[in-house]
Amino acid sequence: MAFLTSFICDPALICLLCGLVLLGALYFSTGSKNSACKLPPGPSPLPIIGNLHLLDIRRQDKSLMKLAEEYGPVFTLHFGFQKVVVLTGYEAVKEALVNFTEEFVDRPAIPIFEEIQHGNGTGPWRNNGVFFSTGELWRTTRRFTMSAMRNLGMGKQLMEEHIFEELHFLTEMIKSHQGEPFSLRSFNIAPTNITFHMVFGERFDYKDPTFLSLLRLIDEVMVLLGSPYLHFFNFYPLLGFFLKTHKILLRRIEDMRIILRNYIKASRQDINENNIRSYIDAMVFKQEEEKNKKESLFHDENLVASILDLVVAGTETTATTLQWSILLMMKHPEIQKKVQEEIGRVVEPGSRATYEDRRRLPFTNAVIHEVQRFITLLPHVPRCTAVDTHFRGYLLPKGTTVIPSLTSVLLDKTQWETPYEFNPNHFLDANGKFLKKDAFLAFSSGRRSCMGESLAKMELFLFFVGLLQTFTFRAPPGVTESDLDLTVPQTTFTLRPQPQSTWAVLRK
Repeated sequence: MAFLTSFICDPALICLLCGLVLLGALYFSTGSKNSACKLPPGPSPLPIIGNLHLLDIRRQDKSLMKLAEEYGPVFTLHFGFQKVVVLTGYEAVKEALVNFTEEFVDRPAIPIFEEIQHGNGTGPWRNNGVFFSTGELWRTTRRFTMSAMRNLGMGKQLMEEHIFEELHFLTEMIKSHQGEPFSLRSFNIAPTNITFHMVFGERFDYKDPTFLSLLRLIDEVMVLLGSPYLHFFNFYPLLGFFLKTHKILLRRIEDMRIILRNYIKASRQDINENNIRSYIDAMVFKQEEEKNKKESLFHDENLVASILDLVVAGTETTATTLQWSILLMMKHPEIQKKVQEEIGRVVEPGSRATYEDRRRLPFTNAVIHEVQRFITLLPHVPRCTAVDTHFRGYLLPKGTTVIPSLTSVLLDKTQWETPYEFNPNHFLDANGKFLKKDAFLAFSSGRRSCMGESLAKMELFLFFVGLLQTFTFRAPPGVTESDLDLTVPQTTFTLRPQPQSTWAVLRK
């Protein structure tokens, strides 16, 4: 009953019961839309709440894995009134995302993201932007965004230079603490600034008011997206009148939109085809090119939504992974020491490692990959079927919501020797060479895989190696390694480490 106990102490939500009863009566009176469909079996639903009583709403991924032990790798759950097909384990998830990539390419209607990204309803699309849109708008926007990011240096030496520059400022920030402990959250500023450099065309000083405002807003939005009350709104959107979390979230989103619109306005005033400095510039120029098209997809609402997607989701994942990597080095000092020794053998003293050096640093590369596997940062992002789909003997009609559990892949005991332990040997062969693993789906797979994968890999490697060249990270004085909390992550949109401090000791 983990879901229900999240709310039972809130008197305001008791008022929702009558509404739920009415909704349930409506649902059962109209019958199931999928009564003729052959969906996978699953636990029997209760009236109104479906199977929500079986979920730990803060760690749905672990609940889904537990249910898979009883119902198999493909099963159906009822999230309130909505039927959802869950895929768990490497084989089932890979089959869906790789072998059925076109069938499982769409996003379902998630109420909060429809509220955030619906714009003014231009065109037949539920959502604008690049992450939660579908159909031709998604294909066109994603294709354009990938091209723009490459033109701005993603995956190229130019971006490597930007990362080196940011590493310098991050290192100086750490030194400014003068050997005193500081928050792990401080590490989010550098990866965030790399994304901002691409989006806005400039890096921000760490004390810049706009930079600090965006950092605060992104943090608040991510925390609100992980709230149980927000999940409740997604399950029962018609009862949103009684809830407030999604309303607070939408106000924070609008605060970000105001900042973004100001940058778009400035870009329009001096746009120059020969001087595209940012993703915003590229978007504005594309819109200008298509201004005479009758039904251009690059309308104002899609511009703002796409930029918002990169600002929010494009910063959180890498920034949080870097925090986890430092925390895990504090927790495992013997691994940190081994990484530093390998870097010392390969990189000349006083020199900086390049991205190409990852081929000569197999253990370090394995540690970075193991961080991403172990933390299961983004447990899943729902998909839905784009067409009627026959999958493993079942018929999933067009529009069926599907959850491919990435946590279940990254912790699949058939793919990893010690799935619940932090073990870099998962990515090393018997000779100590780096070993690619097909089950490493930290960036998802198929046509909906992470657009910024190449940038994230470059950032994580260069920041991680650069930091360990300069510092040794330890638990703060008075805190033992066993005190460091890895087991109960902070549930936001991603799984963040609990708020903790680190102690950076300057290496000689």
